[in-house]
Amino acid sequence: MRSLAALGCFLALTLGTGFLGSRITAGSLDTWYRSLAKPPFNPPDWLFAPVWTALFVAMAVAAWRIWRKPPDLCRRIGLVLFAVQLALNLAWSATFFGLRSPLSALVVVVLLQASVAATTWVFAWRDRIAALLFLPYLAWVAFAMLLNAAIVFLN
Repeated sequence: MRSLAALGCFLALTLGTGFLGSRITAGSLDTWYRSLAKPPFNPPDWLFAPVWTALFVAMAVAAWRIWRKPPDLCRRIGLVLFAVQLALNLAWSATFFGLRSPLSALVVVVLLQASVAATTWVFAWRDRIAALLFLPYLAWVAFAMLLNAAIVFLN
């Protein structure tokens, strides 16, 4: 029962972060964001919500799997890195859409990519499945970084 409650907490934390990010994003989508020049590989707007939801669920399950491991330094570092990357994820939305600063957001997304890579690497030491659950997120953030850089270049 305790384990399922923890899974619920990880889901609430990640999906709650995603919800906060979407609220920040919503204020700029129909105005400022639409006015930006975007590269031809920019996905359609409708794709972002389902992709991010699936990624947040996978992230939560990965962190929960690590949380279930016996306490040690690797587990602690992995969970701290998980929290750091989650905060950077929200910071990216706040910087790109809230502050409407693609250049500053590019700095944040580079830090986010590094923290997601570090989290994936540390998770791999404790639980291979947890690391595998993070790989799509790692790839998506790399794509987001490329997209962010292209928007900076085009604008």
